[in-house]
Amino acid sequence: MDDTSKYLIHASISADGVVERSDVVGAVFGQTEGLLGDELDLRDLQQSSKVGRIDVQIDSENGHSFGQMTIASSLDKAETAILAASLETLTRVGPCQAVIEVTNIEDVREAKRRMVVERAKELLAESFDDTVMSSTEILEAVKESVRVEDITEYQGLPAGPRVADSDAIIVVEGRADVLTLLRYGIKNAVAVEGTNVPDAVAGLTQERTVTAFLDGDRGGELILRELSQVGDVDYVAFAPDGRSVEDLDRASVVRALRNKVALSSLPDDGDGDFRAAVAAANGTGAGEAPTDPHTESPTTEASSTPPADGPINGSADAVTDPTAEGGNGGTVAVERPADAVSENPAADGDAADAEVFTESEVDAVTEAVDPADERPSLTDHVQAVIADESGMARLLNDGLDIDDEVAVEKVYDTVEYADPAPAIVVVDGEASQKLVDIAAQRGVGHVVARSAGEYVKKPVSVRVRTADQLLD
Repeated sequence: MDDTSKYLIHASISADGVVERSDVVGAVFGQTEGLLGDELDLRDLQQSSKVGRIDVQIDSENGHSFGQMTIASSLDKAETAILAASLETLTRVGPCQAVIEVTNIEDVREAKRRMVVERAKELLAESFDDTVMSSTEILEAVKESVRVEDITEYQGLPAGPRVADSDAIIVVEGRADVLTLLRYGIKNAVAVEGTNVPDAVAGLTQERTVTAFLDGDRGGELILRELSQVGDVDYVAFAPDGRSVEDLDRASVVRALRNKVALSSLPDDGDGDFRAAVAAANGTGAGEAPTDPHTESPTTEASSTPPADGPINGSADAVTDPTAEGGNGGTVAVERPADAVSENPAADGDAADAEVFTESEVDAVTEAVDPADERPSLTDHVQAVIADESGMARLLNDGLDIDDEVAVEKVYDTVEYADPAPAIVVVDGEASQKLVDIAAQRGVGHVVARSAGEYVKKPVSVRVRTADQLLD
């Protein structure tokens, strides 16, 4: 009956004497018999499962009895109401005077509907957001899986796929470091897997141009000391002080490799602090990135000299730091696809300012571009997001670097909860009232959109521009 009931009749019971549950049930059947006719006879309704059992809870105290009665009904509203009203005709329970009063009739289906609505709200909030991926997220996930699958072994040691045939290698501490470099497109790293340098790595360093890229801690220095004794290391780079190579982002990895220092230029007194020496050679404190005094932001210091025949195949960049002038020495090679060159003509147009590299080190660092050298302008961002109809929104900081990029429909929440707040928002859509209000609350100074919205009140602190204004 509980599965098919539509309504629950709730009634209170009060008797001037001590009565029990069986007394109440007997009074209900006895005093309603024949009252409502054959069609609504309570016994017949129970036998046909149209009315459920009579549930009574009753207590006695000081010679009085009181309690609650509940009857489940699958009749329609009118019949249920008639049945409930008939209960109030009872005047005696057993030998005692009694009063029965219907307190309410509960719609069981309404209670179930409320439960369904509340549960649906929870499911809507919890079950969908985490499963939706933007096209950019899907692309990055696929790229990363391919890069991770590229990890191989070199004589039993974790290594990138280019270690065996590259004329320049990067020696790191462990497998996680190799994976991190692979994620950023650097495919010629090999791990020593501890402070005991394997013979395979020691022998490899005799034949290749070697950069040791190690963690910014005491363990990194110990590995470098042993590696310099059993092998032939050309250049040294450290992660920032107290950090591991596996924890670095793309910009930090490229910055560290661009600021490598020739091992031969470091003091060798048997107990030197290599990290401090590398930092001093770059003009910084231990573990810090070089800083431009005009911008107070990390940058790299390198002079470049174009080769007589220009960049190799026009597909890679590199920076040569001349040791004669106290620079870091050697060349860091950076592979870059042809389309990346065409996207920044200002960086590629002047041959006199072009970065150069050597044939022997073109594989040292692949597919990584230093943001300081390839930073796009606001117009470039507008072109990529709006003119190319990307369907995305891009959050930029004061230096026009990308803090985040999301689908247009997520721009409100992303701007509202971004940490830190962006300086500029470029969106392939309308700069609506809601968007500029959120931008004003977060301190965003500029919003660039495909079109401007209709504003009831436009915040004075936010400048709104359209793509046409910037691309004309």
